[in-house]
Amino acid sequence: MQRVCDTFSDFVASYRERLGHLFGTRHDADRAGPDRGVAPFVIHRFRDVDPMSVYVPEAYGGRGGSIGHSMTMLEETSYHSLPLSLILGINGGLFLQPVAKYGSAEAKERVLTSIIDDKKFAGLMITEPDYGSDALSMETGWRDTGRGTIQINGTKHWAGLTGWADYWLLTARPRTSDGGLRRDVDFFISDSNAPGQAVMVEELYPTIGLKMIPYGRNRVDVEVPASSRLEPRSTGVKMMLDVLHRSRLQIPGMGMGYLRRVFDEALDHARERFVGGKALVDYDQVKARLARLQSFVTGTAAMCMETSETAGVDRDLFGDGLKANAFKTVVTDWMQEAAQSFVQLSGGQGFREDHRAGRALVDSRPYQIFEGSNDILYQQITESVMKAMRRVKEADLGTYLRTEPLTARAATTFGDALSFDVDWAMPQRKLVDLGRAIGRIVTMEMTIEMGERGFQPELIHNMLDETRAEVRGILETYRAGGLTALVEDAGAPAWLSTVRS
Repeated sequence: MQRVCDTFSDFVASYRERLGHLFGTRHDADRAGPDRGVAPFVIHRFRDVDPMSVYVPEAYGGRGGSIGHSMTMLEETSYHSLPLSLILGINGGLFLQPVAKYGSAEAKERVLTSIIDDKKFAGLMITEPDYGSDALSMETGWRDTGRGTIQINGTKHWAGLTGWADYWLLTARPRTSDGGLRRDVDFFISDSNAPGQAVMVEELYPTIGLKMIPYGRNRVDVEVPASSRLEPRSTGVKMMLDVLHRSRLQIPGMGMGYLRRVFDEALDHARERFVGGKALVDYDQVKARLARLQSFVTGTAAMCMETSETAGVDRDLFGDGLKANAFKTVVTDWMQEAAQSFVQLSGGQGFREDHRAGRALVDSRPYQIFEGSNDILYQQITESVMKAMRRVKEADLGTYLRTEPLTARAATTFGDALSFDVDWAMPQRKLVDLGRAIGRIVTMEMTIEMGERGFQPELIHNMLDETRAEVRGILETYRAGGLTALVEDAGAPAWLSTVRS
Protein backbone atom coordinates (compact mmCIF):
# COMPACT_ATOMS: atom_id res chain seq x y z
CA MET A 1 0.00 0.00 0.00
CA GLN A 2 1.32 3.45 -0.94
CA ARG A 3 2.36 5.39 2.17
CA VAL A 4 3.96 8.46 0.59
CA CYS A 5 2.02 11.25 -1.00
CA ASP A 6 4.43 14.13 -1.68
CA THR A 7 5.69 14.60 -5.23
CA PHE A 8 9.18 13.39 -6.08
CA SER A 9 10.42 16.96 -6.59
CA ASP A 10 9.19 17.89 -3.10
CA PHE A 11 10.75 14.72 -1.73
CA VAL A 12 14.13 15.57 -3.29
CA ALA A 13 13.94 19.15 -2.02
CA SER A 14 13.30 17.93 1.54
CA TYR A 15 16.16 15.46 1.28
CA ARG A 16 18.53 18.09 -0.11
CA GLU A 17 17.65 20.42 2.76
CA ARG A 18 18.26 17.62 5.29
CA LEU A 19 21.68 16.78 3.85
CA GLY A 20 22.66 20.44 3.78
CA HIS A 21 21.82 20.68 7.47
CA LEU A 22 23.57 17.44 8.43
CA PHE A 23 26.80 18.05 6.55
CA GLY A 24 26.88 21.81 6.62
CA THR A 25 25.74 22.59 10.14
CA ARG A 26 25.84 19.62 12.49
CA HIS A 27 28.45 17.26 11.09
CA ASP A 28 31.61 17.66 9.02
CA ALA A 29 32.55 14.27 7.59
CA ASP A 30 35.86 15.66 6.34
CA ARG A 31 36.96 16.20 9.94
CA ALA A 32 36.37 12.62 11.02
CA GLY A 33 40.11 12.11 11.54
CA PRO A 34 41.00 8.60 12.71
CA ASP A 35 37.48 7.89 13.99
CA ARG A 36 35.49 5.25 12.15
CA GLY A 37 31.79 4.95 11.53
CA VAL A 38 29.28 7.75 11.42
CA ALA A 39 27.60 9.75 14.15
CA PRO A 40 24.32 8.00 15.08
CA PHE A 41 22.30 11.19 14.63
CA VAL A 42 23.48 11.42 10.99
CA ILE A 43 22.05 7.98 10.18
CA HIS A 44 18.89 8.74 12.16
CA ARG A 45 18.23 12.05 10.43
CA PHE A 46 19.40 10.66 7.05
CA ARG A 47 16.53 8.16 7.21
CA ASP A 48 13.94 10.76 8.31
CA VAL A 49 13.53 11.72 4.65
CA ASP A 50 14.13 8.16 3.60
CA PRO A 51 16.12 7.91 0.34
CA MET A 52 15.87 4.11 0.42
CA SER A 53 12.15 4.33 -0.23
CA VAL A 54 12.87 5.05 -3.91
CA TYR A 55 14.17 1.48 -4.30
CA VAL A 56 11.05 -0.17 -2.85
CA PRO A 57 7.86 -0.87 -4.84
CA GLU A 58 4.69 0.94 -3.77
CA ALA A 59 3.10 -2.33 -2.63
CA TYR A 60 5.62 -2.47 0.22
CA GLY A 61 5.43 1.18 1.24
CA GLY A 62 8.09 2.59 -1.09
CA ARG A 63 8.06 5.17 -3.85
CA GLY A 64 7.93 2.71 -6.73
CA GLY A 65 11.47 1.64 -7.56
CA SER A 66 12.15 4.07 -10.45
CA ILE A 67 15.80 3.78 -11.54
CA GLY A 68 15.86 7.48 -12.42
CA HIS A 69 14.73 8.36 -8.92
CA SER A 70 17.39 6.15 -7.34
CA MET A 71 20.06 7.80 -9.49
CA THR A 72 18.83 11.21 -8.35
CA MET A 73 19.08 10.22 -4.69
CA LEU A 74 22.60 8.86 -5.21
CA GLU A 75 23.61 12.15 -6.83
CA GLU A 76 22.09 14.28 -4.09
CA THR A 77 23.79 12.19 -1.41
CA SER A 78 27.25 12.04 -2.99
CA TYR A 79 27.32 15.83 -3.45
CA HIS A 80 27.52 16.03 0.34
CA SER A 81 29.11 12.69 1.23
CA LEU A 82 30.53 10.03 -1.09
CA PRO A 83 30.63 7.40 1.69
CA LEU A 84 26.99 8.00 2.61
CA SER A 85 26.08 7.70 -1.08
CA LEU A 86 27.87 4.35 -1.16
CA ILE A 87 25.86 3.24 1.89
CA LEU A 88 22.72 4.14 -0.06
CA GLY A 89 24.01 2.31 -3.15
CA ILE A 90 24.88 -0.82 -1.17
CA ASN A 91 21.41 -0.95 0.35
CA GLY A 92 19.58 -0.09 -2.85
CA GLY A 93 21.51 -1.55 -5.76
CA LEU A 94 22.98 -4.59 -4.03
CA PHE A 95 20.07 -5.61 -1.80
CA LEU A 96 16.71 -3.91 -2.32
CA GLN A 97 16.63 -4.11 -6.11
CA PRO A 98 17.65 -7.82 -6.21
CA VAL A 99 15.12 -8.69 -3.50
CA ALA A 100 12.36 -6.70 -5.23
CA LYS A 101 13.07 -8.52 -8.50
CA TYR A 102 13.94 -12.05 -7.41
CA GLY A 103 12.62 -12.45 -3.86
CA SER A 104 9.77 -14.79 -2.95
CA ALA A 105 6.43 -13.19 -2.09
CA GLU A 106 6.94 -14.05 1.58
CA ALA A 107 10.47 -12.61 1.66
CA LYS A 108 9.49 -9.37 -0.08
CA GLU A 109 6.57 -8.76 2.26
CA ARG A 110 8.70 -9.42 5.33
CA VAL A 111 11.93 -7.69 4.32
CA LEU A 112 10.92 -4.74 2.16
CA THR A 113 8.27 -3.50 4.57
CA SER A 114 10.77 -3.82 7.42
CA ILE A 115 13.32 -1.70 5.54
CA ILE A 116 10.72 1.06 5.24
CA ASP A 117 8.88 0.77 8.56
CA ASP A 118 11.80 -0.08 10.85
CA LYS A 119 14.53 1.87 8.99
CA LYS A 120 16.76 -1.20 8.70
CA PHE A 121 19.99 -1.52 6.68
CA ALA A 122 21.18 -4.28 4.36
CA GLY A 123 24.15 -5.37 2.27
CA LEU A 124 25.57 -8.02 -0.05
CA MET A 125 28.34 -10.56 0.58
CA ILE A 126 30.12 -12.01 -2.45
CA THR A 127 33.89 -11.57 -2.04
CA GLU A 128 35.96 -14.14 -0.14
CA PRO A 129 39.55 -13.94 1.16
CA ASP A 130 40.87 -16.33 -1.50
CA TYR A 131 38.39 -15.43 -4.23
CA GLY A 132 38.02 -11.74 -4.99
CA SER A 133 37.36 -11.11 -8.65
CA ASP A 134 37.04 -14.86 -9.24
CA ALA A 135 33.59 -14.94 -7.64
CA LEU A 136 32.48 -18.11 -9.42
CA SER A 137 35.12 -20.04 -7.47
CA MET A 138 33.74 -19.00 -4.08
CA GLU A 139 33.89 -21.69 -1.42
CA THR A 140 30.87 -20.65 0.62
CA GLY A 141 28.36 -23.47 0.13
CA TRP A 142 24.76 -24.28 0.97
CA ARG A 143 22.69 -27.40 1.49
CA ASP A 144 19.02 -28.12 2.03
CA THR A 145 18.48 -29.40 5.59
CA GLY A 146 15.25 -31.19 4.62
CA ARG A 147 13.27 -29.31 7.27
CA GLY A 148 12.38 -26.19 5.33
CA THR A 149 15.67 -24.40 5.93
CA ILE A 150 19.00 -23.85 4.15
CA GLN A 151 22.39 -24.22 5.88
CA ILE A 152 25.11 -21.83 4.61
CA ASN A 153 28.78 -22.01 5.61
CA GLY A 154 31.83 -20.03 4.51
CA THR A 155 33.90 -16.87 4.95
CA LYS A 156 33.20 -13.48 3.34
CA HIS A 157 35.07 -10.19 3.50
CA TRP A 158 35.04 -6.62 2.20
CA ALA A 159 31.29 -6.43 2.53
CA GLY A 160 30.26 -2.84 3.16
CA LEU A 161 28.36 -2.39 6.44
CA THR A 162 30.15 -5.33 8.09
CA GLY A 163 28.73 -5.86 11.57
CA TRP A 164 26.11 -3.21 10.97
CA ALA A 165 23.56 -4.48 8.45
CA ASP A 166 20.27 -5.98 9.68
CA TYR A 167 19.93 -8.06 6.51
CA TRP A 168 22.53 -9.71 4.31
CA LEU A 169 22.20 -11.05 0.81
CA LEU A 170 24.56 -14.04 0.97
CA THR A 171 25.98 -15.72 -2.12
CA ALA A 172 26.83 -19.42 -2.00
CA ARG A 173 27.26 -22.41 -4.27
CA PRO A 174 25.12 -25.55 -3.90
CA ARG A 175 26.90 -28.47 -2.27
CA THR A 176 26.90 -31.92 -3.87
CA SER A 177 26.15 -35.10 -1.96
CA ASP A 178 29.87 -35.74 -1.53
CA GLY A 179 30.54 -32.26 -0.15
CA GLY A 180 31.78 -30.66 -3.35
CA LEU A 181 30.48 -27.42 -4.86
CA ARG A 182 28.50 -26.95 -8.05
CA ARG A 183 29.34 -24.19 -10.54
CA ASP A 184 26.12 -22.18 -10.16
CA VAL A 185 25.55 -19.43 -7.56
CA ASP A 186 22.53 -18.76 -5.35
CA PHE A 187 21.47 -15.77 -3.24
CA PHE A 188 19.89 -16.00 0.22
CA ILE A 189 18.50 -13.37 2.60
CA SER A 190 19.85 -13.65 6.14
CA ASP A 191 18.19 -11.72 8.97
CA SER A 192 20.89 -10.79 11.50
CA ASN A 193 18.25 -10.32 14.21
CA ALA A 194 16.73 -13.79 13.81
CA PRO A 195 17.99 -16.85 15.77
CA GLY A 196 20.68 -18.80 13.92
CA GLN A 197 21.02 -16.20 11.14
CA ALA A 198 23.63 -13.78 12.53
CA VAL A 199 26.82 -13.44 10.51
CA MET A 200 29.79 -13.27 12.87
CA VAL A 201 32.42 -10.55 12.43
CA GLU A 202 35.93 -11.96 12.88
CA GLU A 203 37.87 -8.79 12.07
CA LEU A 204 37.18 -5.16 11.18
CA TYR A 205 39.60 -3.70 8.63
CA PRO A 206 41.37 -0.34 9.26
CA THR A 207 40.62 1.10 5.82
CA ILE A 208 42.41 4.18 4.51
CA GLY A 209 39.30 5.94 3.25
CA LEU A 210 35.52 5.52 3.37
CA LYS A 211 35.82 5.58 7.16
CA MET A 212 32.08 6.00 7.48
CA ILE A 213 31.60 2.41 6.27
CA PRO A 214 32.74 -0.66 8.28
CA TYR A 215 34.48 -3.43 6.32
CA GLY A 216 35.92 -6.69 7.60
CA ARG A 217 36.08 -10.49 7.55
CA ASN A 218 32.95 -12.46 8.41
CA ARG A 219 32.28 -16.07 9.32
CA VAL A 220 29.05 -17.35 7.77
CA ASP A 221 27.41 -20.24 9.62
CA VAL A 222 23.68 -19.62 9.35
CA GLU A 223 20.43 -21.47 8.81
CA VAL A 224 17.81 -19.48 6.89
CA PRO A 225 14.25 -20.26 5.74
CA ALA A 226 13.98 -21.85 2.31
CA SER A 227 11.76 -18.93 1.31
CA SER A 228 14.76 -16.60 1.73
CA ARG A 229 16.36 -17.97 -1.44
CA LEU A 230 16.10 -15.63 -4.42
CA GLU A 231 14.36 -17.12 -7.45
CA PRO A 232 16.44 -16.82 -10.65
CA ARG A 233 14.62 -16.67 -13.96
CA SER A 234 17.19 -18.94 -15.57
CA THR A 235 20.56 -19.60 -13.88
CA GLY A 236 22.07 -18.17 -10.73
CA VAL A 237 25.08 -16.92 -12.68
CA LYS A 238 22.82 -14.87 -14.98
CA MET A 239 21.02 -13.51 -11.93
CA MET A 240 24.35 -12.45 -10.40
CA LEU A 241 25.38 -10.75 -13.65
CA ASP A 242 22.03 -8.96 -13.80
CA VAL A 243 22.54 -7.68 -10.24
CA LEU A 244 26.16 -6.63 -10.76
CA HIS A 245 25.56 -4.98 -14.14
CA ARG A 246 22.64 -2.97 -12.77
CA SER A 247 24.76 -1.89 -9.81
CA ARG A 248 27.67 -0.86 -12.04
CA LEU A 249 25.32 1.12 -14.26
CA GLN A 250 24.20 3.09 -11.20
CA ILE A 251 27.70 4.07 -10.07
CA PRO A 252 27.51 7.19 -12.31
CA GLY A 253 24.76 8.36 -9.93
CA MET A 254 27.32 8.45 -7.11
CA GLY A 255 29.93 9.87 -9.46
CA MET A 256 27.62 12.67 -10.59
CA GLY A 257 27.16 14.35 -7.22
CA TYR A 258 30.78 13.73 -6.27
CA LEU A 259 32.16 15.24 -9.50
CA ARG A 260 29.82 18.21 -9.30
CA ARG A 261 31.04 18.93 -5.77
CA VAL A 262 34.72 18.55 -6.70
CA PHE A 263 34.23 20.88 -9.67
CA ASP A 264 32.32 23.44 -7.60
CA GLU A 265 34.92 23.41 -4.82
CA ALA A 266 37.86 23.56 -7.25
CA LEU A 267 36.30 26.43 -9.19
CA ASP A 268 35.58 28.41 -6.01
CA HIS A 269 39.13 27.87 -4.81
CA ALA A 270 40.58 28.92 -8.17
CA ARG A 271 38.55 32.12 -8.10
CA GLU A 272 39.43 33.01 -4.51
CA ARG A 273 43.11 31.99 -4.37
CA PHE A 274 45.58 34.59 -5.67
CA VAL A 275 49.14 33.73 -6.70
CA GLY A 276 51.56 36.19 -8.27
CA GLY A 277 48.97 38.96 -8.16
CA LYS A 278 46.20 37.15 -10.03
CA ALA A 279 43.58 34.53 -9.33
CA LEU A 280 44.41 30.89 -10.04
CA VAL A 281 41.50 30.74 -12.48
CA ASP A 282 43.35 33.20 -14.73
CA TYR A 283 46.24 30.76 -15.29
CA ASP A 284 45.99 28.69 -18.44
CA GLN A 285 46.97 25.37 -16.82
CA VAL A 286 44.31 25.89 -14.16
CA LYS A 287 41.74 26.62 -16.85
CA ALA A 288 42.71 23.35 -18.53
CA ARG A 289 42.20 21.40 -15.32
CA LEU A 290 38.84 23.02 -14.66
CA ALA A 291 37.63 22.42 -18.23
CA ARG A 292 38.53 18.75 -17.88
CA LEU A 293 36.68 18.47 -14.57
CA GLN A 294 33.65 20.06 -16.21
CA SER A 295 33.84 17.55 -19.06
CA PHE A 296 33.70 14.73 -16.50
CA VAL A 297 30.47 16.16 -15.11
CA THR A 298 28.92 16.35 -18.58
CA GLY A 299 29.92 12.81 -19.54
CA THR A 300 28.65 11.42 -16.24
CA ALA A 301 25.31 13.20 -16.72
CA ALA A 302 24.97 11.37 -20.05
CA MET A 303 25.62 8.04 -18.34
CA CYS A 304 22.98 8.85 -15.71
CA MET A 305 20.49 9.61 -18.49
CA GLU A 306 21.18 6.27 -20.19
CA THR A 307 20.99 4.23 -16.97
CA SER A 308 17.70 5.87 -16.01
CA GLU A 309 16.14 4.80 -19.30
CA THR A 310 17.54 1.31 -19.73
CA ALA A 311 18.45 -0.28 -16.37
CA GLY A 312 15.13 -0.70 -14.57
CA VAL A 313 14.55 -3.86 -12.53
CA ASP A 314 11.97 -4.95 -15.12
CA ARG A 315 14.83 -5.52 -17.57
CA ASP A 316 17.32 -8.39 -17.62
CA LEU A 317 20.83 -6.93 -17.83
CA PHE A 318 23.01 -10.05 -17.69
CA GLY A 319 23.95 -9.46 -21.33
CA ASP A 320 24.77 -5.75 -20.87
CA GLY A 321 28.38 -6.26 -19.82
CA LEU A 322 29.91 -3.85 -22.35
CA LYS A 323 27.86 -0.86 -21.22
CA ALA A 324 27.97 -1.72 -17.51
CA ASN A 325 31.73 -2.23 -17.52
CA ALA A 326 32.31 0.93 -19.56
CA PHE A 327 30.20 3.08 -17.24
CA LYS A 328 31.79 1.70 -14.07
CA THR A 329 35.39 1.97 -15.23
CA VAL A 330 35.24 5.35 -16.93
CA VAL A 331 33.33 7.20 -14.23
CA THR A 332 35.52 5.79 -11.45
CA ASP A 333 38.69 6.71 -13.36
CA TRP A 334 37.28 10.21 -13.74
CA MET A 335 36.47 10.39 -10.05
CA GLN A 336 40.05 9.59 -9.08
CA GLU A 337 41.55 11.93 -11.69
CA ALA A 338 39.23 14.71 -10.51
CA ALA A 339 40.43 14.20 -6.95
CA GLN A 340 44.07 14.34 -8.07
CA SER A 341 43.42 17.64 -9.84
CA PHE A 342 41.55 19.01 -6.84
CA VAL A 343 44.50 18.15 -4.57
CA GLN A 344 46.92 19.77 -7.04
CA LEU A 345 44.87 22.97 -7.20
CA SER A 346 44.52 23.04 -3.40
CA GLY A 347 48.28 23.07 -2.83
CA GLY A 348 49.45 22.25 0.68
CA GLN A 349 45.91 22.43 2.09
CA GLY A 350 44.91 19.49 -0.07
CA PHE A 351 47.40 17.28 1.76
CA ARG A 352 45.49 17.67 5.04
CA GLU A 353 43.32 14.77 6.08
CA ASP A 354 40.54 17.14 7.05
CA HIS A 355 40.46 18.90 3.68
CA ARG A 356 37.80 17.89 1.18
CA ALA A 357 40.39 17.33 -1.56
CA GLY A 358 42.32 14.85 0.56
CA ARG A 359 39.17 13.01 1.56
CA ALA A 360 38.02 12.93 -2.07
CA LEU A 361 41.32 11.33 -3.04
CA VAL A 362 41.20 8.42 -0.60
CA ASP A 363 37.43 7.91 -0.69
CA SER A 364 37.20 7.66 -4.49
CA ARG A 365 40.18 5.33 -4.94
CA PRO A 366 38.35 2.11 -3.90
CA TYR A 367 35.76 2.74 -6.61
CA GLN A 368 38.37 1.65 -9.17
CA ILE A 369 38.67 -1.69 -7.36
CA PHE A 370 35.36 -2.85 -5.90
CA GLU A 371 32.60 -4.39 -8.04
CA GLY A 372 35.34 -5.53 -10.40
CA SER A 373 38.85 -4.12 -10.69
CA ASN A 374 39.02 -1.64 -13.55
CA ASP A 375 41.97 -3.44 -15.13
CA ILE A 376 39.92 -6.65 -15.31
CA LEU A 377 36.80 -4.88 -16.57
CA TYR A 378 38.75 -3.08 -19.30
CA GLN A 379 40.08 -6.44 -20.42
CA GLN A 380 36.53 -7.79 -20.47
CA ILE A 381 35.37 -4.81 -22.57
CA THR A 382 37.93 -5.62 -25.26
CA GLU A 383 37.21 -9.33 -25.12
CA SER A 384 33.47 -8.77 -25.53
CA VAL A 385 34.06 -6.52 -28.54
CA MET A 386 36.48 -9.00 -30.09
CA LYS A 387 33.96 -11.81 -29.58
CA ALA A 388 31.30 -9.76 -31.38
CA MET A 389 33.74 -8.91 -34.18
CA ARG A 390 34.53 -12.59 -34.71
CA ARG A 391 30.84 -13.38 -34.80
CA VAL A 392 30.26 -10.96 -37.70
CA LYS A 393 33.64 -11.78 -39.29
CA GLU A 394 34.98 -8.21 -39.02
CA ALA A 395 38.65 -7.55 -38.22
CA ASP A 396 38.74 -3.74 -38.54
CA LEU A 397 37.93 -2.09 -35.21
CA GLY A 398 36.66 1.18 -36.68
CA THR A 399 34.32 -0.57 -39.09
CA TYR A 400 32.82 -2.62 -36.28
CA LEU A 401 32.45 0.26 -33.81
CA ARG A 402 30.65 2.32 -36.43
CA THR A 403 27.95 -0.39 -36.54
CA GLU A 404 27.73 -1.06 -32.78
CA PRO A 405 24.81 0.93 -31.28
CA LEU A 406 26.81 1.79 -28.15
CA THR A 407 29.60 3.44 -30.18
CA ALA A 408 28.34 4.15 -33.73
CA ARG A 409 28.10 7.95 -33.79
CA ALA A 410 31.09 8.52 -31.52
CA ALA A 411 33.30 6.22 -33.60
CA THR A 412 32.62 8.22 -36.76
CA THR A 413 34.17 11.32 -35.16
CA PHE A 414 37.62 9.69 -35.08
CA GLY A 415 38.15 9.55 -38.84
CA ASP A 416 40.74 6.88 -39.62
CA ALA A 417 42.16 6.73 -36.09
CA LEU A 418 40.16 3.58 -35.33
CA SER A 419 40.78 1.95 -38.70
CA PHE A 420 43.10 -0.94 -37.90
CA ASP A 421 42.84 -4.70 -37.57
CA VAL A 422 42.81 -5.96 -34.01
CA ASP A 423 45.42 -8.46 -32.94
CA TRP A 424 43.40 -11.51 -31.93
CA ALA A 425 46.31 -12.69 -29.76
CA MET A 426 47.20 -9.35 -28.16
CA PRO A 427 48.81 -9.48 -24.68
CA GLN A 428 46.74 -8.65 -21.63
CA ARG A 429 48.11 -5.13 -21.23
CA LYS A 430 46.93 -4.32 -24.75
CA LEU A 431 43.49 -5.72 -23.98
CA VAL A 432 43.36 -3.29 -21.06
CA ASP A 433 44.58 -0.35 -23.16
CA LEU A 434 42.02 -0.99 -25.88
CA GLY A 435 39.27 -1.45 -23.30
CA ARG A 436 40.08 1.95 -21.82
CA ALA A 437 39.65 3.51 -25.26
CA ILE A 438 36.43 1.66 -26.09
CA GLY A 439 34.91 2.49 -22.70
CA ARG A 440 35.41 6.19 -23.31
CA ILE A 441 33.96 5.94 -26.81
CA VAL A 442 30.83 4.42 -25.24
CA THR A 443 30.50 7.43 -22.92
CA MET A 444 30.96 9.76 -25.90
CA GLU A 445 28.05 8.01 -27.61
CA MET A 446 25.77 8.75 -24.66
CA THR A 447 26.97 12.35 -24.58
CA ILE A 448 26.18 12.80 -28.28
CA GLU A 449 22.68 11.47 -27.60
CA MET A 450 22.24 13.89 -24.71
CA GLY A 451 23.37 16.75 -26.94
CA GLU A 452 20.80 15.82 -29.58
CA ARG A 453 18.14 16.12 -26.88
CA GLY A 454 19.03 19.75 -26.30
CA PHE A 455 21.66 19.67 -23.58
CA GLN A 456 23.92 22.74 -23.54
CA PRO A 457 25.99 22.52 -26.79
CA GLU A 458 29.16 24.09 -25.38
CA LEU A 459 29.37 21.47 -22.63
CA ILE A 460 28.74 18.65 -25.10
CA HIS A 461 31.42 19.99 -27.44
CA ASN A 462 33.98 20.32 -24.65
CA MET A 463 33.34 16.82 -23.32
CA LEU A 464 33.69 15.26 -26.76
CA ASP A 465 36.91 17.18 -27.48
CA GLU A 466 38.45 16.25 -24.12
CA THR A 467 37.51 12.58 -24.37
CA ARG A 468 38.47 12.26 -28.03
CA ALA A 469 41.95 13.59 -27.23
CA GLU A 470 42.22 11.12 -24.35
CA VAL A 471 41.18 8.19 -26.55
CA ARG A 472 43.73 9.15 -29.20
CA GLY A 473 46.43 9.15 -26.53
CA ILE A 474 45.34 5.72 -25.32
CA LEU A 475 45.38 4.38 -28.88
CA GLU A 476 48.96 5.62 -29.33
CA THR A 477 49.93 3.60 -26.27
CA TYR A 478 48.03 0.61 -27.62
CA ARG A 479 49.81 0.75 -30.98
CA ALA A 480 53.27 1.23 -29.46
CA GLY A 481 55.51 -1.82 -29.44
CA GLY A 482 58.40 -2.57 -27.11
CA LEU A 483 56.55 -4.41 -24.37
CA THR A 484 58.67 -4.15 -21.25
CA ALA A 485 59.22 -7.15 -19.00
CA LEU A 486 60.24 -7.66 -15.41
CA VAL A 487 64.01 -8.05 -14.94
CA GLU A 488 64.31 -10.96 -12.54
CA ASP A 489 66.81 -10.89 -9.66
CA ALA A 490 68.04 -7.42 -10.62
CA GLY A 491 68.81 -6.47 -7.05
CA ALA A 492 69.24 -2.90 -5.79
CA PRO A 493 70.68 -0.55 -8.46
CA ALA A 494 74.33 0.24 -7.66
CA TRP A 495 73.91 3.77 -8.89
CA LEU A 496 76.78 5.27 -6.85
CA SER A 497 79.34 3.37 -8.95
CA THR A 498 78.12 5.24 -12.06
CA VAL A 499 78.86 8.69 -10.62
CA ARG A 500 81.83 10.42 -12.29
CA SER A 501 84.45 11.70 -9.88
